[in-house]
Amino acid sequence: MSTSYEVKIWDLRRKLSGKTPSYVVRWKVGTKEKSKTFKTKALAESFLSDLRQAAKKGEPFELVTGLPISMAKPADSGPTFFDFARSYMAARWVHSAARTRETMTYALLSLVPVLTKDLRGRPDDEELRAVLRDYAFLPDKRRGELRPEQKAAFAWLEAASLPLANLLEPAVSRSALDAVALRFDGEPAAANTVRRKRAVLHHMMESAVELKKLPGNPLHAVKWKPPKATGAVDPRTVVNPVQVRALLDAVSQVGRTRGPRMVAMFACMYYAALRPEEASGLRRQNCDLPTDGWGLVTLEKARPQANKRWTNSGETHDERGLKHRAKDDTREIPIPPVLVVILREHIEAYGAEKDGRLFRTSKGRPFSSSAYSAVWQEARRLAFPVEQVASPLAARPYDLRHAAVSLWLNAGVPPTEVAQRAGHGVDVLLRVYAKCIEGQRARANGQITTALES
Repeated sequence: MSTSYEVKIWDLRRKLSGKTPSYVVRWKVGTKEKSKTFKTKALAESFLSDLRQAAKKGEPFELVTGLPISMAKPADSGPTFFDFARSYMAARWVHSAARTRETMTYALLSLVPVLTKDLRGRPDDEELRAVLRDYAFLPDKRRGELRPEQKAAFAWLEAASLPLANLLEPAVSRSALDAVALRFDGEPAAANTVRRKRAVLHHMMESAVELKKLPGNPLHAVKWKPPKATGAVDPRTVVNPVQVRALLDAVSQVGRTRGPRMVAMFACMYYAALRPEEASGLRRQNCDLPTDGWGLVTLEKARPQANKRWTNSGETHDERGLKHRAKDDTREIPIPPVLVVILREHIEAYGAEKDGRLFRTSKGRPFSSSAYSAVWQEARRLAFPVEQVASPLAARPYDLRHAAVSLWLNAGVPPTEVAQRAGHGVDVLLRVYAKCIEGQRARANGQITTALES
């Protein structure tokens, strides 16, 4: 456990918040400043006296909690990490979207098997993860019966899981952080994956502090940096309008009905910059499609895809509000005549589902991400030469949205308007698409040349 004998304790400070005063005790352990607020002066003076007496006796103070050893919480008390992880998931389940539940679970699949004692009879990690994923982290009504070997794995986890308070030891916290940086096969995980899993661990520790299961967030005492993740769109993925037309034509040639049913969906991702889950939720009543000129799409809902075990409905698609917006908020997107024509032709050919949904299979089911991704890859092979097929150019359907936003920005549409149509904040928009805004370098070079020649 990391401790220090370098302790500095300041005098009591009175703080007035509204009409009620409070009393703040401030001290420093090593280089870390600590403070604790009390409602009464007597409680604050008692705590301050305890700190001073411990420092006078020469007790070491913990760096994480700031408390002397005699006042620190014993490491073997409180819930185990596994127990707290299960209660954390149960508390977050109702308020989380399906994909968030999935992200939290997969972070914990990396953490729980690592934060265990070295007990005999350890099942292999794949068996432990299966028990966690399919049983331990699901609500009671979603759980099935465990097989005998799964019961043994579950019992082993309950017995072997480290106490949650052990994470106050920096070596244990570091092992947790190192675990989220790896894939299940032991290889380094992608930077964005590491950041998502680390965020889950951090929020979990903050919840433990809030619930008074830990005196402080143990991650704050560990010097650990996640890998850098690029948040900007790669310009090499951005297609131009001519290439998009070739791709949409190629999509129409894939399969007997599957490709033709997806043309308008992919067109919405490009001409209206819809996210795939927004296109999945698009309804006929959301579309104003005049016979001439620009139309309008008013987005109300999205239908993101996730594994059935995480959704509320038990289906692969749950209906949700729009990303980054209030529950019942909408987003209006003017659409160009070319998309109006494509949508009108799609509705004439395939109609709409009873609830108005436009894009679905011949049996009325939403397209899965694997289905439309397979069609997209086949369309790339039909539309592009070999060297472009091997490149990142429009490698994913989502790249159509990136191409749309890049086109709008380069056409001179004000960033505020682009952000409104795309459902971004302006700051995020400019950061994500900074590398896709053309003409800035030549303009800057001209300005510098003028300055040098003056």
